[in-house]
Amino acid sequence: MRPAGKHLLLRLDDDRTLHSHLRMDGAWHLYAPGERWRRPGHQARAILSTAQRTAVGFNLHDLHLVRTADEHRLVGHLGPDVLGPDWDPAEAVRRLTADPDREIGLALLDQTVLAGVGNIYKTEVCFLLGRTPWSPVSEVDAAEAVRLSHELLLRNAWHPEQSTTGRRGARHWVYGRRTCLRCGGPVRRGTQGTEERVAYFCPNCQRGASRMSASRRRIG
Repeated sequence: MRPAGKHLLLRLDDDRTLHSHLRMDGAWHLYAPGERWRRPGHQARAILSTAQRTAVGFNLHDLHLVRTADEHRLVGHLGPDVLGPDWDPAEAVRRLTADPDREIGLALLDQTVLAGVGNIYKTEVCFLLGRTPWSPVSEVDAAEAVRLSHELLLRNAWHPEQSTTGRRGARHWVYGRRTCLRCGGPVRRGTQGTEERVAYFCPNCQRGASRMSASRRRIG
């Protein structure tokens, strides 16, 4: 299995690749022979079995079987892979700053800018930058945004539960929280982008536009 951003490429021994994308609710599970599945069977979209293990892909929204030589057709559009062996932070910074007026939260989520950052990491990187997700790229330190994205994902690469704080018992600074882990003030929640992805921020610790002020600028 080789990850490419949020895409998973499972290379088979017949020069073909099974491509999948988990999106929000997909998952691959490994089971011993005869072990009971932890999800209902109607959610299974792919089953790969050997004598020792069975891999079941549940709720896989994207699933393709292609020649390994054609993998680039599925993932060639992606930006630098944050956890890839050929990670290129300079290229990531170049892509991130290509549109200085774009909201930093949307830029970080754009997989053609840098591949691998999801909504949790976007939220937490913005918090650590001290800027709201609706702030324009021109108002943030792009190199620091790229560095933090790489650091946080690398820290969690082999852990099933994501933690962005480095503190025991406190997984996130603001994501999914009612109060800010740093200052104790109320965490605000809004939406961002055409898909209205949830965005959390602390008005005490983060400067910049909120969803309402960003919307007013677009309307005006």
